[in-house]
Amino acid sequence: MANAVFTTKLSPSYDDVPEERYHFPKRYLATAQTTVGDWIVYYEPRRANAVDNRTGGRQRYFAMARVAAVVPDFIKTDHFHALIEPGSYINFVSPVPFQIGGDYFESRARREDGGTSKGWFGWSVRPIPSKEFERIVQSGMAMQLRPYERPDVPAYGFAEDAAPYEAERQIIEQTISRPYRDQAFRRVVRDAYDNRCAISGLRLLNGGGRPEVQAAHIKAVEDRGPDSVRNGLALSGTFHWLFDRGLISVDKDFKILRAKGQIPEELLPLFPRDGMLRLPDDQRLWPHDQFMSHHRENRFKG
Repeated sequence: MANAVFTTKLSPSYDDVPEERYHFPKRYLATAQTTVGDWIVYYEPRRANAVDNRTGGRQRYFAMARVAAVVPDFIKTDHFHALIEPGSYINFVSPVPFQIGGDYFESRARREDGGTSKGWFGWSVRPIPSKEFERIVQSGMAMQLRPYERPDVPAYGFAEDAAPYEAERQIIEQTISRPYRDQAFRRVVRDAYDNRCAISGLRLLNGGGRPEVQAAHIKAVEDRGPDSVRNGLALSGTFHWLFDRGLISVDKDFKILRAKGQIPEELLPLFPRDGMLRLPDDQRLWPHDQFMSHHRENRFKG
């Protein structure tokens, strides 16, 4: 087993779901096979549009996941899929730039003259030493407390300074614990929606500045849904309750669906007049229909 970097584009025009599977050509097969049973990090390149290849990608490591298997693509010859262990994907709290002040997270990405090796970044699947992988995860999952937040469990990254380098493996183990994942998921979803309910549009803060909006999984944790911002919605407590019980859902065009005759009349004025979900400004953070369709087919009572 070994760690690796998987390069992918989070674009509405790019038909790939790295939360569940990663598509790659045969030339990367040997490296991808070494990752089975181990963790990888995702990197978004500069060119992030699958249609016209324009620049605009974040050039950051943005998530991690565990590879469960590598299987052939039976439709497109000489291509394969790395299947992601269900529920293992998690967005970083803070996407990590590939270098900071000339300090590269991947040592092989730095040329001898100190510049960036574009050739190395040209590899969509590339191995990474465990220490470098751990350092990326430590940076991506470090979470400083905001004034209104309290940790679910005492751990590095919440209220304390970043853990020392020797403790990075502890950060990896901590990241896969459910309390930490819940805290991280809540943070990235709330931030994506600017603490506004995706249905009512209301942005409510209590007296201490704590957002009242909650982070809802679209494909539920019990169904092994990933802790991905694209599998999340920021919802008020009432709409979260309705969503989890299948009384509301969302179609592929982000229209809000309501179970006929099952929504209390006093709640109807809270729904938007246009019937559309309120989405993040960044399209890379929009809900993916892979997860919305699962909710429609398995939860929605409409």
